[in-house]
Amino acid sequence: MTPTLPEPTALPAPAQHDSTTADQASARQATTAVLEKLFELYPHLFGAKFLPLKLGIFQELLASHPEAFEREALKAALGTHTRSTAYLQCIAAGNLRHDLQGQPVEPVAPEHVYLTMLELFRRRQRRAREDLRPKFRAQLMTAFEASGLSRQDYQSRLPTNDAAATALLEEAFEERDQKLAKQEALLRTFENSGQTVDAFADMYGLDKRELMAAIKRKQPVDTASA
Repeated sequence: MTPTLPEPTALPAPAQHDSTTADQASARQATTAVLEKLFELYPHLFGAKFLPLKLGIFQELLASHPEAFEREALKAALGTHTRSTAYLQCIAAGNLRHDLQGQPVEPVAPEHVYLTMLELFRRRQRRAREDLRPKFRAQLMTAFEASGLSRQDYQSRLPTNDAAATALLEEAFEERDQKLAKQEALLRTFENSGQTVDAFADMYGLDKRELMAAIKRKQPVDTASA
């Protein structure tokens, strides 16, 4: 019988330098250096308080400081900056976009505000013990009303490939519709009562601000139809 020979043992691969880790460290250092330079040049945009940046500011920075910034390093640094929680917060707050001189030039598009708020909500929810969805739905409706768009136009701008996000938005609109219906009923009762705002609020134990909100909401409609 022919003896069976053992399989040849694979030789260990020669040790190689882990260049990936070194490259990542180098990239982080380059990004930090660019961010420090941006802070030095534009402390009003990249300092302690962030402001939304105008669209196209990447190209303007390259053109204004060709000797200071390398294209890929600047792109990476701006990406890090605009993904930071502090920057997302300044977008979600409804601030205008600013140019390199720190002048407000344009509003942030409603869909960008929405996506920013959604990202902040998810970051916070991952750390929070309580359910942040009710507060987030209220924030969504504040942003919607600030947009000045109709519900149809607003929703047409938003992505629809995220089922969970779409469901949250629908819940927010349902809550808003219920609140508006309640305010409308309250306003009709007030108008038929002949009472002053203060007297009516005291009579029914209402929050005066809720009644005033219903009155204010109806005023533009009355003016337009006059």
